[in-house]
Amino acid sequence: MTAADCPPGTAHVLTGYRPEDGFMAVELDPPPAEYVWHDENAEQQDQRYGPGVGYQQWLAVDARDGAVWFGDTDWRAPHESSGSRLPGSPRRALGDGAVLDPGIMVQLLGHLSHDEQRGCTWRFFSAEELHALAVRVLPAVQRLVDSMHRTGPEGELEWSAEAATAWDDIEQAATPAFDRSGELRWPRPRTTPVPAWRVEVGDFLDANPQLCDPSWELATDAELDAYADYSPQDGYGGVPGRICRDADQRIEEGFTFYGHRAALYAYRARACGDRTPTDACAWLETTEAGRATWEAAKPLGATLADVPDCVLASLAERFQDAAQAHGLALTGLTAYLRRLRGAERSAVDQQLVYEGKEVERLENMLKDFRAARNRTMTRILAWSDGREAAEIARLASLPEAYVSDWRARMTDEQTTTPPGP
Repeated sequence: MTAADCPPGTAHVLTGYRPEDGFMAVELDPPPAEYVWHDENAEQQDQRYGPGVGYQQWLAVDARDGAVWFGDTDWRAPHESSGSRLPGSPRRALGDGAVLDPGIMVQLLGHLSHDEQRGCTWRFFSAEELHALAVRVLPAVQRLVDSMHRTGPEGELEWSAEAATAWDDIEQAATPAFDRSGELRWPRPRTTPVPAWRVEVGDFLDANPQLCDPSWELATDAELDAYADYSPQDGYGGVPGRICRDADQRIEEGFTFYGHRAALYAYRARACGDRTPTDACAWLETTEAGRATWEAAKPLGATLADVPDCVLASLAERFQDAAQAHGLALTGLTAYLRRLRGAERSAVDQQLVYEGKEVERLENMLKDFRAARNRTMTRILAWSDGREAAEIARLASLPEAYVSDWRARMTDEQTTTPPGP
């Protein structure tokens, strides 16, 4: 069973953050009241707010297992570094796609209220109040955890339309209000229906099957991830944006799409049926069954470099049939075989380059030796020492007729050369 098959957790307040635990994990340190103020008449910007105004309390939610806890930041530290002191990322920093590990999101709590009589007032919360807030948002957290997409073997988190709506409800429930007396009034928790402008990519594909790419059926995880990560400079990105660009169609403005990777993985899973999508390279190279299949199916007396496309396609079918017997569907198989063939052909190309250079080198050497041999033979013929052409030809490893012709040309040149002065 993969991580994506594991059931989500149950929303709960983390141990150590409950009254029955004595709040033993809570170390709230709000600034004293005299450090929290606002002077709208101050001339300098850095003098308008007290040093404790940057203090923040937060509510953290683990979208993977439903844990909820709370804490605060150090009001003495520079405000610019507050993000590094949070256990996770605020929702606005995450976008609507994948949620990076460990899947912890933070809701920053507001403390400022303002009215004409009292002006600006900061109200910080006690551990008991923060615990009460954590309990109040548990139903929305459970909805969030239940509806997050979990994709791939590791169950990577990805926003869904319902999960995004559930987080909106968490934000609403965690936005405090204060009455005229300054008493804290938390909003009533709500369960908001998913608005029409939030659209699941899976629903978009179901409504537009003609736009789906058949190659998704046996694409690798990496290929699906790259397709889902499509990000143009303008217009829609992700899967809807990519397929509409390829089909030269336009999506009406105003929608937000969720579950890009999840939709592609689900599409592939439906195409594979009861077979488990498995990377072809990993199965053929690292498993005993895969290696045995490769040895049994590889072409006899030839390498992949010599295999045409039709044979490569037949080989892919044999591999798929063998994998199906193990309950698997090999992803990226054709591309994998083409890469192997390309690598072998590239090696043959390099062999030809080497052989061509060697031939050129040897031909240059031969040219030099031939010239040297001819000079030596000319020297011997010039001696006119009575030796027959056959003897000299034997020494030079040449045909006798070649040496005879050479001697004749030398004789002709000597007879036609005019005498000196």
